[in-house]
Amino acid sequence: MIVVGVGTSLGGLDALRILLRELPASSSLAIAAVHHRQPQADTALVELIARQCELPVCEPCDGDPLEPGRVYIAPADYHLLIEPGTISLSVDAPVHHARPSIDVLFESLASAYADQAVAFVLTGASQDGAAGAAAIKRAGGRVYVEDPAAAHSPIAPRAALETVEADAVLPLDKLAVLLARLDEAITAKFRRVSQD
Repeated sequence: MIVVGVGTSLGGLDALRILLRELPASSSLAIAAVHHRQPQADTALVELIARQCELPVCEPCDGDPLEPGRVYIAPADYHLLIEPGTISLSVDAPVHHARPSIDVLFESLASAYADQAVAFVLTGASQDGAAGAAAIKRAGGRVYVEDPAAAHSPIAPRAALETVEADAVLPLDKLAVLLARLDEAITAKFRRVSQD
């Protein structure tokens, strides 16, 4: 299973909606996203993303299974970690003043899925995500970064690019097309294997 991690903060709601809107309901990707949120945030974020995404969108509970064709949004004030086949939540200390932290998500994803891990670093107002993106590259995964020149806030994309050699640096709408093409390629490969 290919697992996609997405990290964003300032301007992140619109970024997530744009990135995910090209994916079909038949997607075979499992997607875990961190958007920096206030500790008291409600579930409106999930509802707003779900309006423009054909995949089921939810805030997972600790121990939930990680399944393809779903989008998991980190709950407010919890780190979201990926383990082989499952999701964990943590209240460990904030990283870069953030809980949930993008680095925590990406680092756990690298550990659990290695070269089957994909990271998208989107608009954000801190360096959170850069170290995690580097961990995914070291594990053999892929890293895609929103073009800082086009991002709502360029700080997070720039920090990622200073830390890791990205597989592509593109404006958000082109990243959405890239994600959909990645999904098509994975789905086609799965079908070929199933027919053999």
